[in-house]
Amino acid sequence: MIYELRVYRCIPGRLPALLKRFENATLKLWDKHGIKQAGFWTTVIGESNMDLTYMLKWESLAERERLWAAFMSDPDWQSARAESEKDGQIVANITSSFLQPTAFSAAK
Repeated sequence: MIYELRVYRCIPGRLPALLKRFENATLKLWDKHGIKQAGFWTTVIGESNMDLTYMLKWESLAERERLWAAFMSDPDWQSARAESEKDGQIVANITSSFLQPTAFSAAK
């Protein structure tokens, strides 16, 4: 099992639009494509309160590439993304890291 840590830094004032997109569209499409989340967080104290941080669980990098490509090319995702950005861009940048649990990690 590997985990992908993704951090979306939003354009000021646009975090609510990103949260709405995940809640109303993205998560349903992830279910459709077999993408599993490990959790979502917003920043209370830290570098930026305009961030959405989340983790995804993957069996392997090959699984990630296959499922993510299918999700990104899904016309329903492309439509949902376009609809959510009709009032302007939401995300300024995205960072992604792939993490492997240690032998003593609660997450396996």
